[in-house]
Amino acid sequence: MEEFAARRLRALRAESGMTLEALAEASGVSRAMISRIERGEASPTAVLLARLCAALGQSLSSFFAEEEASSPLQRREEQHVWQDPETGYVRRAVSPPGTASPVDLVDVTLPPGKAVRFPPQASSAGIMQHVWVLDGRLELSVADAVFTLEEGDCLYHEIGRGHVFQNIGGKPVRYMVALEHGRRRQKGM
Repeated sequence: MEEFAARRLRALRAESGMTLEALAEASGVSRAMISRIERGEASPTAVLLARLCAALGQSLSSFFAEEEASSPLQRREEQHVWQDPETGYVRRAVSPPGTASPVDLVDVTLPPGKAVRFPPQASSAGIMQHVWVLDGRLELSVADAVFTLEEGDCLYHEIGRGHVFQNIGGKPVRYMVALEHGRRRQKGM
């Protein structure tokens, strides 16, 4: 996956016209670390990758998506899987890439006792997500609110406000994230 992250980060930075220095300043990630990731010498953590994506105006889902749709069907063996080297968090991009859909589905497994923190990002404002727990127990902090989600529970929130996923159970927690890009739904709809 380091090769994919390296290639994708280089391409997105080139598309945006950002220099290493500009991306470092915008993301708060050092120029040296960005360079190591782009050369495939370092695997970014989920938090670091989220900061880089936000500075590039991308979500994690769009980072892992291919540019062109090859098929409306995405077989399991074709789905991009990425593991955070720091926490063991495993992220599987389920949705067929390159479609015009405003929704991306992501299957996540978080090991016991681990947490993944996503700081507030202005570039993610308006991106909403449903978090549906399939197995285990998840504590999800959104801004100042803390929610404990059990199997079958689902929480809807804006990702730009910052959030923390924490496995509070004794076994891996598996959850589905449905990211909703585009316009925000009106209250009561």
